[in-house]
Amino acid sequence: MPDRAEVIEEMRVALQRSAMWSMMLQHAAASRAGINMTDSQCINLLVLDGPQTPGKLAHSMGITTGGAITAVIDRLEKAGYVKRTRDPADRRRVIVEPVPEAVSRVAAYFEPIARAFTDRMSELTDEQLEVLAEWIRWSNEAMPGVLEEIERMP
Repeated sequence: MPDRAEVIEEMRVALQRSAMWSMMLQHAAASRAGINMTDSQCINLLVLDGPQTPGKLAHSMGITTGGAITAVIDRLEKAGYVKRTRDPADRRRVIVEPVPEAVSRVAAYFEPIARAFTDRMSELTDEQLEVLAEWIRWSNEAMPGVLEEIERMP
């Protein structure tokens, strides 16, 4: 049986490979949908977190407010994936919303991984699922801080 350090190193390498595969999956799905990965991530954020302002989207995506996020929203609006609406509380503010029918077309390209994931999860015990769920919760909570640390690096 491998020692703890070997298992930790194996996990580190496996997570690095998993991140690579995730990026390739995102790229393949976005390409098939006729959009780029930045646009795909914008759609994903809107689906996960709901309608939001361009500024909040830009911050979440790590891109600049103004030109960069405007270009993303313009492309997605032109392709029918999002729509801009006025904030009823402040008519000067714009809210970006996903268009469910169009978003479902992008989601279809993620069906193979969703199916594989569900099939594998059905084979695990409740205890195994809880360990994995806790790991994913921790990872999602840690990632914003990790990204901030990377952005501060020279």
